[in-house]
Amino acid sequence: MVTVKIRRDAEISDVDGGWFRARWHFSFDTYYDPEFMQLGTLRVFNDDRLVPGAIWPMHPHKDIEGLTYVVEGSFRHEDDVGGSPGPLPAGSVQRMTLGRGAWHSEQNASETEPMRFIQMWILPAELGLEPGVEQKVFTEQDRTDRLLMAISGDDGEAVLVHQDTHVFVSRLNPGVEVAHDLGASRGVYLYLIEGDADVVGEHMATGDAAEIWDVSSIPIHANSSTELIAVDVALS
Repeated sequence: MVTVKIRRDAEISDVDGGWFRARWHFSFDTYYDPEFMQLGTLRVFNDDRLVPGAIWPMHPHKDIEGLTYVVEGSFRHEDDVGGSPGPLPAGSVQRMTLGRGAWHSEQNASETEPMRFIQMWILPAELGLEPGVEQKVFTEQDRTDRLLMAISGDDGEAVLVHQDTHVFVSRLNPGVEVAHDLGASRGVYLYLIEGDADVVGEHMATGDAAEIWDVSSIPIHANSSTELIAVDVALS
């Protein structure tokens, strides 16, 4: 039996901090909802926006795989472990292994344009890992009309995450359908960044999210130009 839990845009936590706006999908910071704590090893899924020139102050974490997908603008990252320099454009991904502990800061590299990024926290397969950063630039063409594996625990062209997790991004033209095969004891968190699509027979619009499990394949049909991100995790 297919299990799909749809969460509409208006139901997701929305925090306006003036210089930032945050949509917290799972319990995070001051937001707590026992129904939305995590999905498998996906502990945090935040859709964040920073005003021009904004800098999230340096702060520490440990034993987290911090994953970033740049949606709009220019993302700059600072850390205390010698991470990769230079701003990342829209479509890029980054992984920061916080392991035994590190400090980092997310920043809008533009003084004139806003910046939007999705940040995910994955619980790693092993504690106390060596902190480090890996990032990669993907183009719009790379993800058009396909599910692009941008981050993965498998070897390959994707940015490596230290867990049995895969992050897919996609831009679908109207009328295009793709499908994601889902293994046993696995689930997907799918977020419609923009657009209109039918996912496993359920209609989703801009800002909607879905938790999906107990299905062998997830068909996604775009009714309009659609941008999405999907995180495939082990549930056990």
